[in-house]
Amino acid sequence: MEVDQSTARWIKASASQGSGACVETSSIRADEILVRNSRDRQGPILSFTKAEWVAFVAGVKAGEFDAIV
Repeated sequence: MEVDQSTARWIKASASQGSGACVETSSIRADEILVRNSRDRQGPILSFTKAEWVAFVAGVKAGEFDAIV
């Protein structure tokens, strides 16, 4: 996916400790959430619909992924 980096306003995860080991998100279009690795800003960018992202965040908050880490 090509993303115009000049128009994307990337937001680093609030849990970031400054080590660079986190993700950044951006939204260029109303129904699209972009996610990238903060250590590889020129690397791949994942794209999710707003509904997918909301469901993922709700799952994280509910502890659905706690067994993974």
